[in-house]
Amino acid sequence: MKAGFLAACLALPVFAPAQTLDAQSKPPSRAQQLMGDLAPKMADLTDKVLYGDIWERPQLSKRDRSLVTVSALVAMHRPEQLKSHLLLARQNGLTEDELVEAITHLAFYAGWPNAVSALAVAKEVFRK
Repeated sequence: MKAGFLAACLALPVFAPAQTLDAQSKPPSRAQQLMGDLAPKMADLTDKVLYGDIWERPQLSKRDRSLVTVSALVAMHRPEQLKSHLLLARQNGLTEDELVEAITHLAFYAGWPNAVSALAVAKEVFRK
């Protein structure tokens, strides 16, 4: 009986004392998963300000925000962030054809190498 109790206790998740009951009841966000242990404030700002406020402003649709974000990431050659934003863009209503056309268009404004790299990322993302 004692061994079973000990095993059950060891299987329980461990929460930092500063976490609130609300934070314990929902799964960690993607930002918390990626950077929360190293930079909890950055994860919090990502969740609350970027996605909780900026992405929710009504002046642009989420579809338009995705197109702008993908374009900026292509122009700045940020392939790691581009992966997740291409997926988000698809969820927000952009088609693969529209995203490929945007990247093709950007080749003339943001640089051919940036566009070629972005197309390689898009190919990888769209295959999944």
